Amino acid sequence: MSIIRLAQLTDVKALAKIEALCFPYDALSERSFRRFIKLNEAWVTVIEDEQQVRGYAILLFRQATKLARLYSFAIDPLQQNRGLGSELLAYTEKSAEEALSLFLRLEVKADDRHALRFFHARGYHDIGLKNDYFEDHSDATVLQKQLHFFDSERLPRQVPYLTQTTPFTCGPASLLMALHYFGQPSSDPARDELELWRESTTIYMTSGHGGCGPHGLARAAYQRGLGVELWVSQEGPLLLDSVRNVQKREVMIRIQQADIDALQEAGVAVNTSDYSADHLRDDLAEGKLVMALISTYQFDQSKAPHWVLITAMDDDFVYINDPDEDSVPWQSPSARQYLPVPREIFSRAFGYGSKRLRAALVLSEHSTK
Repeated sequence: MSIIRLAQLTDVKALAKIEALCFPYDALSERSFRRFIKLNEAWVTVIEDEQQVRGYAILLFRQATKLARLYSFAIDPLQQNRGLGSELLAYTEKSAEEALSLFLRLEVKADDRHALRFFHARGYHDIGLKNDYFEDHSDATVLQKQLHFFDSERLPRQVPYLTQTTPFTCGPASLLMALHYFGQPSSDPARDELELWRESTTIYMTSGHGGCGPHGLARAAYQRGLGVELWVSQEGPLLLDSVRNVQKREVMIRIQQADIDALQEAGVAVNTSDYSADHLRDDLAEGKLVMALISTYQFDQSKAPHWVLITAMDDDFVYINDPDEDSVPWQSPSARQYLPVPREIFSRAFGYGSKRLRAALVLSEHSTK
């Protein structure tokens, strides 16, 4: 019967022997194993059988991104095809999941078909290629697996997923998902996505086409019969800091002021204060959905403004429908529904620009007009 446990310094020689057998082209030294065993950010586990170490896994954690890395994974070649690798990998994934890591990533030699088949069969997807990665100058295939998923079985119905079709229509795509959920599915999403953008765009941004402002999106949602409550942390017009051209700024001010005036005339609630986690929890519990303006810096260091649709929340995660398929390009649309984001990471992402603009549209099924 096999046993999985944390590695000890007394295991180093056995680990180095397995390493040399499995990776003669790029073997870790005994010194490296000692360092990993002592490192707080690393978990080194071994699998034993008949009181002999048969394999090991080195798991590294990056708490800032909630990405765990399977730095090295090996089973003694003489002990392979006995299920030990599957058992150790499942244990490693569970450890990463319990540490609230969203993804587990590793590199495998691009020409190692046996290893690639092993990980592909267990839910890992190719996400990249690193040239000249190993000591023998061979390439590495980068593999990744998502560890956390929302338990959709507890819901009577799910918020549908829609991918944005342009770089500047994340807001309209998010609103279309909410409209579909509240009983207004689109017969032509690509057309309606652009129509919503025309109604709610700020016209300009830092470069290219402007995205959509919170007041414009709130106005578009209200005009389509949804209940709308808007939260913005600053008085509008907004998003002006990124545009230096005076004429462009004047255009942005005029178009946003028209939206602000229309919301006021319609009696739509506009709260000029922070939208808190308590508000989010209560609104979701009442069956509402929330569109949030985030900065993508926490995910790709690009500092771009981006709208997502918040669909659920629990003690550990905020779950979103992210209309940008580039965030998880290997997954199907159904797998991109209810994408989990650790609450502390979402809190850092919820806010855009140097002034940390926070904007949230709380949407419900019927407006009061």
